[in-house]
Amino acid sequence: MPQRDLRKTRNIGIISHIDAGKTTVTERILFYTGGIHRLGEVHEGLATTDWMPQERGRGISITAAAVTILWKDYLVTILDTPGHVDFTIEVERSLRILDGAIAIFSAVEGVEPQSETVWHQADRYRIPRIAFINKLDRIGAEFTHVLQEIREKLGAEPLCLQLPIGAEQGFRGVVDLIEERALTWSSEDQGKAVLITDIPGELEKTSQEARERLLESIAELDETFLAAYLGGEGSSPDAIRAALRRITLANRGVPVLMGSGLRNQGVQPLLDAVVDLLPSPLDLPPTQGIDPRTGDPAERPHDPKAPLSALAFKIITDEGRRLTYLRIYSGQIKPGTSVFNANQAVEERAARIFRMFSNKRERLEVAGPGSIIAATGLKATYTGDTLCPRDSPIQFESLQVPTPVMDIALEAQSSAEEKKLNESLEKLMAEDPTFRVRVDEETGQTLLSGMGELHLDVLVRRLIEEFGLKVKVGKPQVVYRETIAQAAEAEGVFEHEVSGKIQFAQAVVRVEPLPRGAGLKSGVRLSEAEIPAEFWPALEQSMTLQAQSGPLRGYQVVDLLAQVVGGSYNESKSTELAYEVAAAKAFQAALGRARPVLLEPLMRVEIVVPEDFLGAVINDLNARRGKVEAIVDRGKVKLVKASAPLSRLFGYSTDLRSATQGRATYSMQFSRYDVALEPAPSPGA
Repeated sequence: MPQRDLRKTRNIGIISHIDAGKTTVTERILFYTGGIHRLGEVHEGLATTDWMPQERGRGISITAAAVTILWKDYLVTILDTPGHVDFTIEVERSLRILDGAIAIFSAVEGVEPQSETVWHQADRYRIPRIAFINKLDRIGAEFTHVLQEIREKLGAEPLCLQLPIGAEQGFRGVVDLIEERALTWSSEDQGKAVLITDIPGELEKTSQEARERLLESIAELDETFLAAYLGGEGSSPDAIRAALRRITLANRGVPVLMGSGLRNQGVQPLLDAVVDLLPSPLDLPPTQGIDPRTGDPAERPHDPKAPLSALAFKIITDEGRRLTYLRIYSGQIKPGTSVFNANQAVEERAARIFRMFSNKRERLEVAGPGSIIAATGLKATYTGDTLCPRDSPIQFESLQVPTPVMDIALEAQSSAEEKKLNESLEKLMAEDPTFRVRVDEETGQTLLSGMGELHLDVLVRRLIEEFGLKVKVGKPQVVYRETIAQAAEAEGVFEHEVSGKIQFAQAVVRVEPLPRGAGLKSGVRLSEAEIPAEFWPALEQSMTLQAQSGPLRGYQVVDLLAQVVGGSYNESKSTELAYEVAAAKAFQAALGRARPVLLEPLMRVEIVVPEDFLGAVINDLNARRGKVEAIVDRGKVKLVKASAPLSRLFGYSTDLRSATQGRATYSMQFSRYDVALEPAPSPGA
């Protein structure tokens, strides 16, 4: 596909909670646009965008897959993202570079926890969205309940563009409120043909009332439409779509469509909404960044004649070759192009460039603004780095990476395998910013840190299956944190002979507690008369390094402000090394006086359970030190909202199935760190 008119380019993501039907809907989109010629089902392990062996074996998406299709002469690049909380970084980095999104909600479960998380991630990047209520053919499906939850849980204004024809297993199509017609799909051709008929008589009055509500909602959100509507000229389909587009691009409302992906119903109107309502790159303002030479604001227009600017948002290793995914914002890139990495301050060369279709590649000769591509040859580029010309640099905002909450210990089965293990771990860390590796100084164990049991299990399976390693794996361990309960000060002095010369430094460090989630902040609060400014960076760096291992159990210290507030200087004896040691001593002593406390990760848990088993579920949560926050009626079932320590939730899936005869489901995501009520083991223990 050649470079096309940017007005007819769409870069979108599909986001939702796990099992809401993202990949199933994506598969239909590919089928109806000619991207594939045979439907593959997730439950059969044959979905196009679930190409990794583990995705096909587990029946879930693990990594965001890019596909590009044509719909009505529009070039649409789609990123199908995972729905499991352990892989939230895949959603984060996808949303960072996308222009629009489709949020998919199950008509049965409604707005689930991970749906809220990804929605607020999209809010942060101000990404225009449309919504698709899926699974209307399921028992218990209720679209009005989902609309209410979009309004209440997400704080968004849903604009319902369709009504269902039939309910649950009798669902057979939708009423198009804009064009005032009925749309149904035949099962004979797997939903390829859209059958257009009059609105069924029993739905005429309901549809008319729903259309009037839609027009009134649009008028409230768009002044141009309001003027035409009051003048009796605003109800034409073109006028409605134009107003909906303005509302969507401004994030004032969310158009809502509906259907059943598995039964091949409702996908073509969804594609129409993508091209009609979601933005092209030209609908967006110039991309903002900074000039790394000066720190001043800089920007790039979506123009092929402007200097090149691209953001690296994903790295994978495919068939032993490193592929770097790029979103190009301005300029053009060709095979062999020399680019400057503004983050790493190195020159690189893009050997080849490709448009990706899941794990398949289409070689390109040139790519310009709005393109999402993959490149080979970029050996020093990592997720979040900006590529640009050396003589016209720009650096874009990088990604927000969540903190891992769980560890496992890993050991190569032989010394010969250890080098290969380290190389493999480096490749996995380059791919996944939420994956960390460190060596415990006391035990010598290699510790892998990740977002949860599933995340770590996937990584270990990749080491075994993709990299051919034989490893010993320990049990998952919770990642704790340490903090302080009060302010304190301490002095550190270093005076010692080093390499035949006496070195001296004295520093006073004050530590103060900060609110939960504030992290570590360090600084210097003194005059140059006490300690010259040239030594301040060494003082700050020393405190940051010491905070990696707290005084209680050796876990990272967070949620405190550490400042050097005093000290002394000797012109002939004071050195950078001496100040590093003095600051480290003072910092550790101050921590010891500040009532250090242990923090544990608390998880937000939501359980959908039949009423008969509600008591058993609540009793089990209480036994796990869980706190039930709300119990909500969901028709024939109850939704239990609770929080519980991660340390008490290992194996919860199996226990919940056993206690409810397999009839309850749950979701879990990180909530916050709070004071631990039980002692924790040392890291790696």
